[in-house]
Amino acid sequence: MIKHKYACLGILCLMMFVVEPFYSQTPDVLRLEYMLMPENSGEVETSRIKLVLNVPFTVRDKKDYVVLGAEYNRYNFEVPDDLFPDAGDLSKFHVLDVNFAYLYKLSEKWNLIGVVTPRWSSNFVEELQEDDFNMNYTVGAYKNVKDVEKPYMLVLGISYNGTSPIDVPLPFVYYEKRFHPNWSYVLGAPKSGMKYFTKKGHFFQTEVFLDGYYVNIQNDILLSGNNLSTDVSSTALLLTLGYQYKITKDMSVYFIGGRSIYQNSALRNEEREDIFTLNDAAGLYFRTGIRIGI
Repeated sequence: MIKHKYACLGILCLMMFVVEPFYSQTPDVLRLEYMLMPENSGEVETSRIKLVLNVPFTVRDKKDYVVLGAEYNRYNFEVPDDLFPDAGDLSKFHVLDVNFAYLYKLSEKWNLIGVVTPRWSSNFVEELQEDDFNMNYTVGAYKNVKDVEKPYMLVLGISYNGTSPIDVPLPFVYYEKRFHPNWSYVLGAPKSGMKYFTKKGHFFQTEVFLDGYYVNIQNDILLSGNNLSTDVSSTALLLTLGYQYKITKDMSVYFIGGRSIYQNSALRNEEREDIFTLNDAAGLYFRTGIRIGI
């Protein structure tokens, strides 16, 4: 029962964070992570501290699961002080998600999932404001086939992110297949890759995935041409190679490095239009952390 409980938690975490590409698709009960994108030719450096916590509960005669979770991200964004007035107000961003998820067992192979995520995202240079708050919604289904020669998992769904530059629901898909005792591949959006497993707790993977954020600016920034920026966003397409080591059965450390293939950090107006480019130069990417899960 415990093993099944955390397997379901893993799928729920996948659904919660599949549209938040940073190390999504991992069944974390607790995770602490540090990310660094060093200064590139655009003279911009970005770092982030992430904390994730998820707690599962069984309901409906232990057939269904409720997961209560939270994720906090603090971004440090260093841009030249003379780039525009009040550039220092963009030095720190905060994003807090509170996740309420429900997993409904539809059949022996299929499960339905719904996630509601209140989000607070801002630079918080003043008191909490109405524009700091948004709601995100995710619905989907997953199929996990284990008792076959080549086990696989399929996740399909749609998610609406109130802080996305694209203000429409977006579909996502995740398909992972273990085609060899030591190898599996992942196909999907926003993440694809390959995984290599060993019997001694070592795990390697390469990934191509999207990363990004969309944050409210409390004290709107007035730019040249009388353009008023109300939000800041970042989108990056990353290619990485990662290594993970199991310290114990449930605890692991990981190290990931790579490079951005595409990157665009920008100030946006109320219509979510890009009005000032902060950083569009490719650069290096590093991430490390410790996680407790399966």
